[in-house]
Amino acid sequence: MSFIKDFVCVDVETTGLSAEKERIIEIGAVKYRNGVPVEEFSEFVRQEIPIPQRIAELTGIAQADIDSAPFESEQMEKFLAFVAEDEVIMGHNLGFDHSFLTMAALRINRDFRKKGIDTLKIAKQCCADMPERKLSAMCERYGVVNEAAHRAYCDAKATAEVYFGLLKEFGESSPEAFKPVEMCYKPKKTEPATDKQIKYLGALLRYHGLQADINYETLTKSEASRRIDNIIASYGKPLY
Repeated sequence: MSFIKDFVCVDVETTGLSAEKERIIEIGAVKYRNGVPVEEFSEFVRQEIPIPQRIAELTGIAQADIDSAPFESEQMEKFLAFVAEDEVIMGHNLGFDHSFLTMAALRINRDFRKKGIDTLKIAKQCCADMPERKLSAMCERYGVVNEAAHRAYCDAKATAEVYFGLLKEFGESSPEAFKPVEMCYKPKKTEPATDKQIKYLGALLRYHGLQADINYETLTKSEASRRIDNIIASYGKPLY
């Protein structure tokens, strides 16, 4: 069997766990050709949603890091161009990363359809002896040094090294575990934002002199509500 050695290994850091409600704050990726890293991608993503304290503590990403970065639409265009020629993406718990990237692509009216290899799924199938198979545990198993855990680029690079460790140990005995599969994420059904919400959100942004990266055609009711609540919590209601 011919194993995949051309791929893009990717990881995202986010404001939370829901791809519909939360947002990407950092994208990291490494492009491999014949098992050799040839190009990297590492970008912060500016969002209106503030970074929760627990996420800042976990990742070490500060609000100032993303406030000076380009908005999501620009960063996603860059990322989609980076992975354009690749059929296969890779990640540890790849479904999570893929769901956020799919939603971000949809917000700029783009698709993100790739085949995927999930090192977590491989580990669950091949490493039944391990009590846990999170990335840190797999790095320990294969002697992979992750220079900055919970940072997108470093996690992506570590994941690729874990993949090659898994491939060396289990490629011959469990070849089916390493086959890429079609990635499919279906967003949950949502209601579009109301005209009243769109009008009020626009008024809030203008009143506080804020820049926003909003696709009003794809803006959902819950997203609009959250954006409005975040602006009011951070800057206050208009005094009129």
